[in-house]
Amino acid sequence: MTTVLELRGVSAAYGPFKALFDVSFGVSAGEAVALIGPNGAGKTTVARVASGLVTPSAGSVLVDGIDRTGAAPHRFVRAGVAHAPEGRSVFATLSVEDNLTLSFRSSRGRRGVAAALDEAYELFPLLADRRRQIAGTLSGGQQRMLSMARVLVEAPKVLIADELSLGLAPIVVEQVYANLAKLRARGTAVVIVEQHVSHALELCDWAVLLRRGSVSWQGPVTEAVDVIAEAGVANG
Repeated sequence: MTTVLELRGVSAAYGPFKALFDVSFGVSAGEAVALIGPNGAGKTTVARVASGLVTPSAGSVLVDGIDRTGAAPHRFVRAGVAHAPEGRSVFATLSVEDNLTLSFRSSRGRRGVAAALDEAYELFPLLADRRRQIAGTLSGGQQRMLSMARVLVEAPKVLIADELSLGLAPIVVEQVYANLAKLRARGTAVVIVEQHVSHALELCDWAVLLRRGSVSWQGPVTEAVDVIAEAGVANG
């Protein structure tokens, strides 16, 4: 399989604080990798480096074999890397449909908006019921669904999803992961950052365990449960 995203010996820092140390892993088309570890392990920093939001202090980030290290985030987007960050990331004063329309018009043009909206509402029927509602009045979980819909419909080459389950009811988490499985089947490579990892392990082929900014273990998910238990990482 073709490796579409690869981190090679990546280190990163926020000013004097060193967050990552020599992190290396890759993900291929249609493959899913779970980044797991306790709070403060560096998972979100890895996600931000992989999408161009943080420039590593050492090492390189490759997309489709091309070194994108230090490129602006919009160049990662153009290369097919989508980042669904932790939190809600919606325009609070606009309606649900206006949020989606702005995103889809940018990526698909005016003619592609209607079809993209249909896809979003098929993925998350609750959004269709609330299409006229102002996004800022949605619950936290509903806002998270809206931000996820904007990303999932685009079917990028690589999706980096940070704490998907945050703020979502269990039934919605099931729905999100079902949609991720469909995305994988269409060839998207998925990198999932999760603290509570049971859903991620069900979807993923490979797991990378981070501790104190370094990779302490990586391997197939069939071996991950025992490693997680030994590391004391939540698996709820």
